[in-house]
Amino acid sequence: GMEFIDSYVFNKVEEIRFNSTVGRYVGYTEYGVKNAEAWNSDAGILGQEQAELERYCKPNADIYYSAIRDKT
Repeated sequence: GMEFIDSYVFNKVEEIRFNSTVGRYVGYTEYGVKNAEAWNSDAGILGQEQAELERYCKPNADIYYSAIRDKT
């Protein structure tokens, strides 16, 4: 399957990450954990992130795979 990961990095430190397989945000710092709790309770934000898999990942993956297939 396909997985979409959206990382939020500040000063080279990953604060928070959305993972489409898990379907929620995970915080890695104190600030990130607080934001993850808030964002995970917002169905609208979670829905937007999940929609990126369909909107961005799948069409682009099809383009990449067809380009690879054409070369082999």
